[in-house]
Amino acid sequence: MYIMATFDHSAYLELVLSYLEKENIPKENILAVPIDSRKEKMKLFDTLHRSDGVSLFDMASAFATAFAVIGASVGFHLKLGPIIWGIIGAVVGFVLGFVIKLFIQKLKQSHQLKKKNKSTELVLIIHCKKSQVEMIEKLLWEHLAFGVAILDNNFQSQ
Repeated sequence: MYIMATFDHSAYLELVLSYLEKENIPKENILAVPIDSRKEKMKLFDTLHRSDGVSLFDMASAFATAFAVIGASVGFHLKLGPIIWGIIGAVVGFVLGFVIKLFIQKLKQSHQLKKKNKSTELVLIIHCKKSQVEMIEKLLWEHLAFGVAILDNNFQSQ
């Protein structure tokens, strides 16, 4: 049987490893693989082949619409007229909405990078007997594993 778990690199991981050795699981049956964190900054602008699902233009479009309506309404009382003031309002609203959304995305991105750079994740793979699975799974959960998976290696390929 194989048991896989993900952990933060912390003292809890060290405790799990020492408990596993006390439970007569040899070091050769334990594999700990550190996962590298993203080092490059995420791109804000999408390309034709890559999209992250975040749009910078949704807030800009909403602001442009609102400012165009306000500009056209007020434009009836101003010298240039409603059409020109509607266009001016749309441009100002679009730029304002775009800048606000860009600022919000930059803040979220920097916050996520700070949060991710605090620690390194690690995948722990343990080869054990079927009779030890329940005890090891309980031990992993008690020591704050992010997730645990069990793979039965008795399957036959056809």
